[in-house]
Amino acid sequence: MTSFPDPDPDKTPGLEPGGGVAPGDTPPGEASTSGVSHPQGQPSRVGNLVTLVLIILVTVAVLVFIVLHLIGWFDVL
Repeated sequence: MTSFPDPDPDKTPGLEPGGGVAPGDTPPGEASTSGVSHPQGQPSRVGNLVTLVLIILVTVAVLVFIVLHLIGWFDVL
């Protein structure tokens, strides 16, 4: 493990005599902003609903095709 020596106070910028720091030289202890800058809108549910309806329609169509094929009303193959 490497240890770094303390910086030389005579060569450290921003220090006042006696080792103090001038007001405004240090960053704040925490960020002054929190969260997002503006309210976020809710995403649209239309795309999800359309996709779900299409999946259900395709599934029902395939099941109807299979049932009709099994009972002999729809013979393609």
